[in-house]
Amino acid sequence: MADRVHPRDSPPVSAELPSASPQESSLVPQPLRPPPSEKPVPPPGTYVIKIPKDQVYRVPPAENARRYDQYTQRRHRRSRCCCCCCWLIGIIFIFVVLLGIAAGIFYLVFRPEAPKYSIENIAVRGINLTSSSAAAISPEFNVTVKADNPNDKIGIYYLKDSSAEVFYNDARLCNGVLPAFYQPSNNVTAFGTVLKGNEIELRSEDRRSLVEAQTKLKVPLTVRIRVPVKIKVGSVKTWKITVKVDCDVTVNELTAQSKIVSKSCDYKVDPWP
Repeated sequence: MADRVHPRDSPPVSAELPSASPQESSLVPQPLRPPPSEKPVPPPGTYVIKIPKDQVYRVPPAENARRYDQYTQRRHRRSRCCCCCCWLIGIIFIFVVLLGIAAGIFYLVFRPEAPKYSIENIAVRGINLTSSSAAAISPEFNVTVKADNPNDKIGIYYLKDSSAEVFYNDARLCNGVLPAFYQPSNNVTAFGTVLKGNEIELRSEDRRSLVEAQTKLKVPLTVRIRVPVKIKVGSVKTWKITVKVDCDVTVNELTAQSKIVSKSCDYKVDPWP
């Protein structure tokens, strides 16, 4: 009888797993590790205290306290100045707007038109250019001025302290004043004034030029008028305003029978005399 063959005892199973090959280890999932913390780790023996931002107060050091006070005071003064400037600009803007509205209403209600002025006649006496060139002259000009007020609801007060002058080139020949009167609306008034010059000495070139101008029957003269006025709108009068009239007039001769050959007048208003 054949002997029984007993299997050998299997080797004991080791508690340790065999080491995997490099290729097998790359396939084995590795456990996830937390990322390293970005915050620095305080050294041992220190403490970290967290305070909310709304409870953080900045206090200047003692050596900068005065400078800090001056800076804060300067900022407060600057803010007050800026506030005052804003208020002032706002008030000026409102005033300008109201003034523009008032001017627009005034124009729509009264429809103001500029008055017109012209020289209607000039009669000359006392100029004798045939005598000696060194002789002085005492001319007298009788000037007639026409004032036209085309406004329907506006009157004009012509006041005292007016002036009227007649020039030839730069030489003043005579001067005088205008009469004071009131001109109602839609009115045309012609008034005369006598202007006189006393012992006027002309330069030799001005005398020769005057003789030549009379020969050509074209003597250019300049009449300058300055008169203070007050404008009446309804029952309201304005403050004193100065009207300045400059007229270029050409006459045929310097005699009492002189006639105006050409004329052109321009005027402007000075609201603050």
